[in-house]
Amino acid sequence: MYQQFFGFAELPFSIVPNSRYLYLSQRHQEAIFHLQEGLGDGGGFAMLTGEVGTGKTTVAKAILDNLPANTQAGFILNPTFSEQELLEAICDEFSVSYGKKATIKKLSQALYQFLLEKHASGVQILLIIDEAQHLAPDVLEQLRLLTNLETDSRKLLKVLLIGQPELQQKLQLPQLRQLAQRITGRYHLLPLDEMETAHYIRFRLQQAGGDGNLFSNKGAKWIAHQTHGIPRLINLVCDSALKGAFQASEKELSLERVKWACQQVMSFQSTVYQRSDENTSFRFPSMAVACSILGLSLAVASAYWLSPLINHQVAVEWPLPEAKEVQQEIVFPKQLENSLVQATGLEPALRALYAVWGYQASVTDTFCQPDTSSLLQCIPSRGDWQTLSQLNIPVVLTLEVENKPSYAVLYQWEGQELELLVNGERIRIAKQWISPLWKGEFHLLWRTSFTQTLKSGMTGEEVALLDLKLSQILGEPERKTKVFDADVKRKVSLFQRWQNMYVDGIAGEQTLRRLELLTQQDAPKLAAPKMLGGA
Repeated sequence: MYQQFFGFAELPFSIVPNSRYLYLSQRHQEAIFHLQEGLGDGGGFAMLTGEVGTGKTTVAKAILDNLPANTQAGFILNPTFSEQELLEAICDEFSVSYGKKATIKKLSQALYQFLLEKHASGVQILLIIDEAQHLAPDVLEQLRLLTNLETDSRKLLKVLLIGQPELQQKLQLPQLRQLAQRITGRYHLLPLDEMETAHYIRFRLQQAGGDGNLFSNKGAKWIAHQTHGIPRLINLVCDSALKGAFQASEKELSLERVKWACQQVMSFQSTVYQRSDENTSFRFPSMAVACSILGLSLAVASAYWLSPLINHQVAVEWPLPEAKEVQQEIVFPKQLENSLVQATGLEPALRALYAVWGYQASVTDTFCQPDTSSLLQCIPSRGDWQTLSQLNIPVVLTLEVENKPSYAVLYQWEGQELELLVNGERIRIAKQWISPLWKGEFHLLWRTSFTQTLKSGMTGEEVALLDLKLSQILGEPERKTKVFDADVKRKVSLFQRWQNMYVDGIAGEQTLRRLELLTQQDAPKLAAPKMLGGA
């Protein structure tokens, strides 16, 4: 391996979080300072946010490494819990015993007793929750209630929430205003700039005992540009460059080698970090499979038969405006530009998207937050044109017009022509005019069939439906079972591995959401598969 070839004591660009390799840029130092201040005396909550791969978990572990001797910390990863499951996970993390079939009340009492005992012995408890953007509002509220136990000077439980930028948006919900007010330390971790990227690469090379100047300034600048300054992607590119140089017996890393490594790594990054608009947070099966499982188109008026099943989403006939032809000019068509400048609200666009499904959205629906009482679920996401092609359902696009966000429903797609719903108008436009305005963000709806996390030992109709959907999408024989047995767990794990998800064999919120998105039936179609255009 290249470790010996370049004289490293260890691999310098491992993506496993390691506080010894924490590059303390000014931003990282500010993050640690703000969070430590927020978790000081009197504080109950602190929050660290940032894009995927910016080093949030590494910062958290650096904070853990420098905790006072009288602080006991617990760390929860990938939370997709209900209120009760969160309390059980916290109890398990701190080895707090609780009886079988313990209620939320009994779990809370057990934790309160634990916190009181630790306080009496002079120990402060710190709970760190990573990927906190996945926590539902009611679960976050339950977490706030746990911090109500306090002395005259400090909270008996301190909490550090770590998550992607969506966590900031979630805390703006009215029902979470009490929690938002309790956050005494906030920091949003930004990517590295060109200079910091060069310093970061040099730092990791030196930490591994190697030559800090292996990558030239031009090479580091190229890496910064191609990876958007995301440390995890920088690590992957540098590791690839070193591997390539080793295989070619090159002791020096040329700019051509760096460019080759960037191409090798970034061509597989179906995320917002690609230099082109090819970005996605999902991995989908082939077009043939995706189209076959998305099912038949839903006419707007045909939603009437579902009305007895709907809670606050009422099926209605919602007439859509007539399409308007837009002249394709050499410059961006002025008519569409004028409409988009005025379409600055996400709420009206979401209402229009619900209408495409045949429903009138409530105020709660337009928050686009998890709601177990709702038949249709809304989710913000990122992707590219290929993502939308494989989904083949209408979505709300977040566009950038005059450096401001604008929202339009992508209603139909035929070849290189798109049909948008903008402020009550249907506008047909060439895809080439929209592509420069869209950076990959969109909102979509899907019909949910599951109301809870499913795991080993559980029984019921939802388990039977889970096994059926998994069997269909994995191409395995269907069987009739209502028991979450070893075979169901195997299928869940196989699906999670295929979708590049955390593999635990538990059908939690994220796993169920992904499965349902890939097995939608009776959904409105964006277009017939053969009509969808290329990326």
